[in-house]
Amino acid sequence: MFAKLRALFSATQDQPEELPACVPAGQRVYAVGDIHGRLDLFDHLLASISADNAARRPADTQLVLLGDLVDRGPDSCGVVDRVISLAKDHNLRVIAGNHEEMMLKSLDDDETLRHFLRHGGKETLFSYGLTFEEYAQATLATLRARMNQLVPAEHIAFMQAMENQIVCGDYLFVHAGIRPGVPLDQQAVADLRWIRQEFLDHTAPHGHVVVHGHTIADAPVVCPNRIGIDTGAFASGRLTAIGLEQDQRWFICAEIGSAKQAAA
Repeated sequence: MFAKLRALFSATQDQPEELPACVPAGQRVYAVGDIHGRLDLFDHLLASISADNAARRPADTQLVLLGDLVDRGPDSCGVVDRVISLAKDHNLRVIAGNHEEMMLKSLDDDETLRHFLRHGGKETLFSYGLTFEEYAQATLATLRARMNQLVPAEHIAFMQAMENQIVCGDYLFVHAGIRPGVPLDQQAVADLRWIRQEFLDHTAPHGHVVVHGHTIADAPVVCPNRIGIDTGAFASGRLTAIGLEQDQRWFICAEIGSAKQAAA
C-alpha cells in the first residue's frame, strides 16, 4: 500500500509545471474585441493602444481585430473606413466575424438580409447613407439592390479578404471560438464565427490559449484555455483590448470620456 502511495506521489511530483502562454520574443500583440459600429470608442481605444505601445520598449507590434466591426452601433461605415486606412501603414490583421458574414451574404440573398436587419444591419445601412424614408418604403428586394449601390466595392473586397484564425506563439485568435478536439486546420468556418456553448463550456486545454470575442461579458473573461474580450461596446459603451508580450497580459478598456488599463 505504501509503495503504491509513494509511486503515486512520485508520479505527481514528476509532472512538469505548466508554463504560461507566450508570444514570440520581440513581438507585442494588441487584440481588440467586437467594435460593432462604435467608431468613437474605437478611435479612443486606438489612441490608448498607441500611447501604451510607445511607453513600452521597442517591439514588433501587431494589431489584431477579432471581427464584428459592423452592425448595431451607429457608424459601421466609419469603422470599416478607419480600418482600411489603418491597414495601409500599420501591422494590422483582421478576423471576420459572423456579422461580416451576414453583411456580405445579404448582398445576394433576401433571407440573409432579413436576418441581417434584425441583428443590427439596419443601423449599418443607415451609416452607409440609406435614409429612414427609403427603409420604411423598401421591400427586401429593393433594399438589397440599394445596399449594393451604397456599400463601396472597396469595403466589400476588404471584408471578403478577412481572415478566420491567427496563431501567434501560444495564442490563437478567432472571432467566436473553436470546436473542441478538432485540429485547427480542420475547423469549420461556421464554428470559428458562430460557436458558443460547446466552446465556452469546454474547460480542457485546446493546445493554444484562445483569444475571442462574440460572447458579451461585463469584463474580460480569463480562463486557463481561453480569454474573451467582447464587452458589448455597442450597448455598454465599453470597448476592450488585450495586450500580449512574452508571458505578460494586460487589458486596455476605452469608455466614453476615459480609458483604463488593468493587469490580466
